[in-house]
Amino acid sequence: MRAYIFLTFFCLSFFVYGFYLSQTNLSVVPRELAREVPLGFYDYRGVINVRSDLSNGSSSPQEIITDAKNAGLDFLIFTDKNQYDIPTSSATYSSNLLVLTEGEYSFLDSRLIYISNTKEIRPESSADANIFFADLLSQRSTEKRDSLLIMAHPFNPHLTWTGSIPTGMDGLEILNPRSISQKAWLRSKLNVLVSLLVYPFNPRYSFLRLFREPSQELALWDQVSQERRFLALAGSDASARAIPLTDYLIKFPAYQKSFELLSNHVLLPSEFNGNVNRDRSKLLQAIKAGNFYLSLDMLGDPKGFIAYIQDKSHLHLMGTELKFHRGLKLIAQLPAVPKDFYEIVVYRNGESVFISNEPILKYQIKEPGVYRILVRISPFLPFPEGKKWFSWIYTNNFYVK
Repeated sequence: MRAYIFLTFFCLSFFVYGFYLSQTNLSVVPRELAREVPLGFYDYRGVINVRSDLSNGSSSPQEIITDAKNAGLDFLIFTDKNQYDIPTSSATYSSNLLVLTEGEYSFLDSRLIYISNTKEIRPESSADANIFFADLLSQRSTEKRDSLLIMAHPFNPHLTWTGSIPTGMDGLEILNPRSISQKAWLRSKLNVLVSLLVYPFNPRYSFLRLFREPSQELALWDQVSQERRFLALAGSDASARAIPLTDYLIKFPAYQKSFELLSNHVLLPSEFNGNVNRDRSKLLQAIKAGNFYLSLDMLGDPKGFIAYIQDKSHLHLMGTELKFHRGLKLIAQLPAVPKDFYEIVVYRNGESVFISNEPILKYQIKEPGVYRILVRISPFLPFPEGKKWFSWIYTNNFYVK
């Protein structure tokens, strides 16, 4: 009898707490912000590292495209694993969503995301892949190459790159939900189980409970960036196969929920015009140039954010390399004043050098270095978490030589 009373009390308490969680809005800024950002640039939000049932994903490409539209994405880059029967990359439009078909490939003890323009082909077999990627990675520079080669999930406990980063690598994922979840599991299995229980009531809160700063990835990115231009990306790593059963597959986390967690925001000087080849080229060139930032969109829509270096009447977006001289000013502007306490932090060569609590940061650059911006925010999470700090926006680097 006592056990029955206790179980009833526990179930009622759990569902009351779940209702409380479902009413919690974690957004730190107004949800709907304009696509156009200051100075006439346009913010296009999208995800990479998405797998369908063509490899180890759980849904068809068309079903995933529908989820991407529902999540409000502007572009979606499929990277099905080890697909050797598609000779070239392809792109198409589905309504206003630009869809690219690329690939993720096994190479040594790692995974590589390969995104190319139609001028370059994919490897045609696993044996060909080893030669193909070994050649790309050995190249001294990636600037003239019409492709992107990204290290996925760099600190996966089962797939870890050993040795130095090759000069032919364009960048790495610094944000990856699966990596964040795996690290949380190693820290505390009980904490992960609690997040699974509260997930149906508030998926964003469920993930935020597990989030920790990707310190290893950031340290590696900063280290390589001292030597050459090197990109940081957010990888969705979406396959919706976290809970496989024998005869039935629970699609968890759902693709749409994965797409709402984090993304890449590419800044373009002009809008997409509906021409798939031109828009694809425009998007990939901007990513290659580093003209984008990463964000935890679960904390709020960052559209309207911009960071640039002002040089007299000229401005230089993230990813730009320029020569140092007096008068350079690093500027960052938030899309709106967050409702919670926040900081805009300037990093030089991986070290924090300036912190601002104003929605517009202006920092005088006094010496050469590799600069980036980090926007941190401290929302109030539901009981029992309380106030916690999270990194909301990560810019790509500015290279002041």
